Amino acid sequence: MRPVFRPRSIRTRYTMMATALSLVFLTTIGVSVDLTTRYRVEANAFEDTKDVASQWSAAVRNGRVPHTLPTMTRVNLIQIVDANGHVLQASKQAWTRPPISRVRPPADDRFQDLTSCEPGRECVLLWAIRVTPADDSPVVYAGLREPFLLATHWLELGLALIALPILGFVAWVTWALVGRTLRPVETIRARMSEITGSDLSLRVPLPPGRDEIAMLARTANQTLDRLEIAVKQQRRFASDASHELRTPIAGLRVALEDAIAHPEDVDAQETLRTALSTTNRLEAIVSDLLVLARLRASDPEPPEPIDLAALAKEASTGPIDTVPVHVNATGDVRVSGSRIQLMRVMDNLLNNARRHADSNVEVTVEAENDQAVVSVTDDGAGIAPQDRERVFGRFTRLDEARRRDPGGTGLGLAISREIVEAHGGTLRVEDSPRGARFVLRLRAMADPRPKSRP
Repeated sequence: MRPVFRPRSIRTRYTMMATALSLVFLTTIGVSVDLTTRYRVEANAFEDTKDVASQWSAAVRNGRVPHTLPTMTRVNLIQIVDANGHVLQASKQAWTRPPISRVRPPADDRFQDLTSCEPGRECVLLWAIRVTPADDSPVVYAGLREPFLLATHWLELGLALIALPILGFVAWVTWALVGRTLRPVETIRARMSEITGSDLSLRVPLPPGRDEIAMLARTANQTLDRLEIAVKQQRRFASDASHELRTPIAGLRVALEDAIAHPEDVDAQETLRTALSTTNRLEAIVSDLLVLARLRASDPEPPEPIDLAALAKEASTGPIDTVPVHVNATGDVRVSGSRIQLMRVMDNLLNNARRHADSNVEVTVEAENDQAVVSVTDDGAGIAPQDRERVFGRFTRLDEARRRDPGGTGLGLAISREIVEAHGGTLRVEDSPRGARFVLRLRAMADPRPKSRP
């Protein structure tokens, strides 16, 4: 089966569709006008012939019929024909003709309208009246030549000549309007073709108004904004990751090359321990990078209700030799989200607090209005105000962090903030009398339990 031809251009398709619909509409109107006009002309002609035939039928019955019948209307073909087909009386125009029609109305149907078309002559619209029901009754024929509109096709031709300019006008208007409507789309397409991966700063022009095309342009610019931000983040992330990975790899390579080149001057056990430590750090960096990649690429897990107090208590359990963590929870504070991801946030915050605390870590879980608030406070050196936002950057490690944890990756807080923001919350460093205070805020779930009356 051959495919149906379909123009590629929307402008052409809509113009053809509008023209086709107009053609159907005008054809319907033209046929209706043609049929109505023909019916009216024919009805008027038969009405005139009926009147004339009725007058002469009455005259025949009264016996007052001249030899040549006078005509005073456009009905000029009048004949009175006997039962044998002989013309008894006729009008001046009908004397030279044979009987207009060979049809004799029967006795039980004395009035008939006829259309007589003889070879070599024009058609005649006539009315035949049998004067009496008797067998030898004469018949009165009154007729006129078929009107010009009925005998020719000039009416149809005239209607077609009127319809063609209308079709042309409809096609031109549709072509112009659709072209004007699609002009901003062509501008958007041309601008989008100029945008490449190396330059995402271009934006599509915004057409005036608030129609669908304007909304499309705004959505395209918003998408380009998000894409540009994402590409910049990926480039910065790739640059930071390559920088962080290059340093331990270079150190590991130098140590191994030195051990191979000067085996007598190098302690093999110490070299292996250094290589193992460097490998552990590389493994930690790669693991955190994979976590960040999964956060951005994977579909979100179905949310579940989570008790933040229970989550904090579970995360606070650790080895005996670590800094103790005290959890203070007020009421039942629940949120909706991924338990695995929020558990990782809690672990990252508590591990970070243990590394920088001198003797104690305090965790507070409470509800404020419609928010669940978790604060993790240590009694360490704290974070300077100018560094409170910078600590959430990827691979950011302050001097205090490098001193206390040389093998850290600098990705824990960045991962935590991305998880929290994916849950619609915030994670930031706030003021504290001593040490650092990380505050996590999430939208709290409504308490399904009914409130007791006092």
